[in-house]
Amino acid sequence: IGDWSSDVCSSDLLNVIVIGAGIAGALVAYFLGRAGAQVTVVDAGAHRASDVPSALINPVRGQSGGVDARALDGMRFTWTLLRDLEAAGHAVPHAQSGVLRPIPDDRARARLERNLPAALPHAWLRPADAPEPPAPGWGHVLHLPDGGWVDGPAFTRALVQASGAQVVTGRAQDWTARTVTLAGGDTLSGDAVVFCGGSVGVTWRGEVATHRRGTLLTLDRAVTRVPLSFGAYLAPDARGGVLGATFETPSATWTPDGLPLASLGWLLGKGAALTDLRGARVTGHWTGTRLSGLNVGPQEGGPWRLTGLSSKGFLLGPLLAAELASELMSAAQSG
Repeated sequence: IGDWSSDVCSSDLLNVIVIGAGIAGALVAYFLGRAGAQVTVVDAGAHRASDVPSALINPVRGQSGGVDARALDGMRFTWTLLRDLEAAGHAVPHAQSGVLRPIPDDRARARLERNLPAALPHAWLRPADAPEPPAPGWGHVLHLPDGGWVDGPAFTRALVQASGAQVVTGRAQDWTARTVTLAGGDTLSGDAVVFCGGSVGVTWRGEVATHRRGTLLTLDRAVTRVPLSFGAYLAPDARGGVLGATFETPSATWTPDGLPLASLGWLLGKGAALTDLRGARVTGHWTGTRLSGLNVGPQEGGPWRLTGLSSKGFLLGPLLAAELASELMSAAQSG
């Protein structure tokens, strides 16, 4: 990806242990591997938040239309990374198809317009003129041509494969700046440790945190070629389509994944408000819990960390992971 690590001297001697094989851990492993580190990934197989079958690459977040200060750079970086993986022979279903955001009325449009940076490619359309016209009743459609979607688990698997990392199957029970103790007592040692364990990992270690659970329904076919997003979203995926994602009330505890039945009616109603569901059949569901509170970089006396990407994991995660890997390699060279 360009010259993101051009100022870092590669070292075959640096041994880094990455805890977690979700999107954060997979990205860190990939960029460390590219920079010349020997990487070991500890994978407990519990990265549900990254297994979303169709994750939106969408710079305009929430119904108020907030745009992260680094959203444009992050979006460009993510698409470039996907092209690099594809060129290297890794199949990751995705489409830079744009994202459409139906807006209910003039007041909501004005609120969004205040948040849109001038550099963000976008256009305001009449609903009837949108590439995928929404259901009746919407006042405007915001077209974000550089947005799109990506298959989360395929993306994550490709990154780990391309990283060249050794994968150790197990659950990290405890860790320091240089060691990781697995459930069962085995200990791994390295020159540095990066924790990317998310909601599940911090819960296993007993850390206090805020967790947000989301639910998405998988559909037997896509009801829209271009993702529609406002409150909930409809998008294609590799096997059909999806309708998601509702976020439950933030919780101080992580709970094992399950289908929150109270969300089903809400989701289906939101989907029908976006567009005609055209008889699409629900084939299953995804539920994942995300950790709130972005934490990137070295921790005093402890491991490095990339956690709390929340719903921006696929938008900002690649950029942040590349920067963390560059900083870690530089620190190792100077230390």
